[in-house]
Amino acid sequence: MPTMRALRGATTFDVDEREHVCERTVELLSAMVERNDVAHDDVVSVLFTATDDLHSVFPALAARQVGYGDIPLICARELDIAGATPQCIRILMHLHTTKPRDGLHHVYQHGAAALRDDLPS
Repeated sequence: MPTMRALRGATTFDVDEREHVCERTVELLSAMVERNDVAHDDVVSVLFTATDDLHSVFPALAARQVGYGDIPLICARELDIAGATPQCIRILMHLHTTKPRDGLHHVYQHGAAALRDDLPS
């Protein structure tokens, strides 16, 4: 029987430009879904956070453009902590799955891979 789980992901950007941010956001969402065999109807909601140095576009816009328009999406600011990874978007996806918590594969791409060096790539 499916239960609700949370799936994490993060990516970084070379430049704060709308097209680049949208492209990397879609790349991350796609990898999260593919690595975990997530069906569209299994996704409950998606929370995006962005660092203070990103201003070009809401990450949720990129998600809506690739079919997430019927899923609750929200964007928020990441805490502005000294030494934190710059130009970074983090994703917290809530989903229904039969997988155990340790069966989920969180996805950290580009410069965000250093955020969770305890996870396999």
